[in-house]
Amino acid sequence: MVVLRGAVTNTTWKKLTCAAAMVFLTELRMAVPSASVCASGSMQNERKVVHMLAERFRFSPDEVRVKVGTTIEFRLESDDTDHGFRIIGTDIERVIPKRGRGNIVVSFTPDQAGRYDFECSKLCGAGHNFMHGVIVVEP
Repeated sequence: MVVLRGAVTNTTWKKLTCAAAMVFLTELRMAVPSASVCASGSMQNERKVVHMLAERFRFSPDEVRVKVGTTIEFRLESDDTDHGFRIIGTDIERVIPKRGRGNIVVSFTPDQAGRYDFECSKLCGAGHNFMHGVIVVEP
């Protein structure tokens, strides 16, 4: 533990906090925060709330665009039967209850730029295979 004595400005404190966080994350062998995160003085991710409706073999919206590191909070609701929500290549897979039985909240924070496909993972009828979408993650 390091104890600082004397005058420490707010800017210096932010730099020290960011440096300590990078050392801690490096020790855990995790991704080091980008310089832009440290420059802003904030270690919190941006957050985007997406209200998504699952119905009649489609998700609406079926495309979501975010920047790397943005936490997406999906608020999922069905307008007909039970549906599934799976983001392919992740461990996210949930059941969306049928109309009138509530909704679910799923959070996802992409750590790399690219495309993340999502789909209905619960057989929901003849058009089930058409029920998919994409999360586009930009650098």
